[in-house]
Amino acid sequence: MPKKIFILLPDGVGLRNFAFSNFYKLGIEKKFDITYWNNTPFDLKSLGFNEIKIKNAKSYPLTESYKNARKHIELNLNIKAENDSVYDGYRFPFSYKKLKIAVKSYLTRFFITIYNSEKGLKKVREKIVKNERKTAFFSQCLKALQDNKPDFVFCTNQRPLLAIAPILAAKELKIPTGTFIFSWDNLPKSTMVIETDYYFVWSEHMKSELLKYYSYVNQNQIFVVGTPQFESHFDSESILDKIQFFNEYDLDFNKKYICYSGDDFVTCPDDPQYLSDTADAIRKLNQENNNSLGIIFRRCPVDFSGRYNAVLQKNKDLITAIDPVWKNIGEDWDTILPTKEDVKLLSNTIFHSEMVVNLGSSMVFDAACFKKPCAYINYDVKNKIDADWSVSKIYKYVHFRSMPNKDAVVWLNSSDEIADQIKQILKQSDQIVENAQEWFKIINQHPAEDSSDRIWEAITEILS
Repeated sequence: MPKKIFILLPDGVGLRNFAFSNFYKLGIEKKFDITYWNNTPFDLKSLGFNEIKIKNAKSYPLTESYKNARKHIELNLNIKAENDSVYDGYRFPFSYKKLKIAVKSYLTRFFITIYNSEKGLKKVREKIVKNERKTAFFSQCLKALQDNKPDFVFCTNQRPLLAIAPILAAKELKIPTGTFIFSWDNLPKSTMVIETDYYFVWSEHMKSELLKYYSYVNQNQIFVVGTPQFESHFDSESILDKIQFFNEYDLDFNKKYICYSGDDFVTCPDDPQYLSDTADAIRKLNQENNNSLGIIFRRCPVDFSGRYNAVLQKNKDLITAIDPVWKNIGEDWDTILPTKEDVKLLSNTIFHSEMVVNLGSSMVFDAACFKKPCAYINYDVKNKIDADWSVSKIYKYVHFRSMPNKDAVVWLNSSDEIADQIKQILKQSDQIVENAQEWFKIINQHPAEDSSDRIWEAITEILS
């Protein structure tokens, strides 16, 4: 009998890694019986997958406040243990705009006050479990598991509240559980919401972080597998030839393109100004070299705002916007869903660009997959939208400490430097690319294209 695997999608962020990659295909080839336990609006049956839709998922009323308190307490303990204030940068300000939100904020602050210790943190974790087991959603999850009897429940993301009840239900029925750590910066930010029997991490570096920040996790619970996030870049069949790509997106065959990769508003409120500065630099270079360069602008997939409109209109002769193919089906960032088409579009955008310009994102690794250099913006603009925001805060975050060589990227330390730096990197980028690839090997298990296969091998080992 094939082993039955439930792939829990508590929200849409796991779609790219586990529905739009080769993950499902490889699992079928390895003779697993795969069902997606789907809490997203996306219809996975349209891809030929088995799915069970989760309906009316709802957490216990106090769970969100306890979860937020857990994050703050963990950050407080990290600051105390390491004497490092960088962890303060991972906090979001409390909101009091609406009554319901204000009540949650006050409760969170109360819980932080009374549970701000190692013992208190353990009590918060216990209360989350106790409360979630009282919910109708927990009972619904129990029934789904009893009816379908999976051998393993694999959660695609460790962060969502609505993953707690399904995992607790599986534990109640003695079904082994595992979770994938979604992003390279997640563990220092204290984003762990669920606690599973096994943890799937990107790298040995991330394994060390998991053991450091979560003392209740043991080494034998952790599998180093990489991430399917980058696998599509190694699929040569998905790459369009230049004529087709340039024609489809109305690009100029006489130009070489720089990809400017946008950030979300919270990460970079001044991003439109950085795009404008980059456009000014490219315009300067074009005056020197016969209008030979252009910019492809790829906005952050969860940013549907009009904040770039003025810059794009002003530079419409220079910038071509190729928007991510994501679907906005709600008001929150995690209800903006990726599509399979965008996986291919991202690969092609980087492949047909000479380099990537960005403020501190993992796009440096996407670029490294194609042996393309990446430049990181590293200066504050004069008239900042948010006086408290600074680029210096971004690069102090813990995940940037994994960079083995500061020359893994080109640092754009002022708007005046952009033109010269781009000019130099377009002439010679071998060393920068080599350094970026070394960093990539620290962040993500290699070969990068074999992540899905390693995940299935780990599941096989667990079940054997």
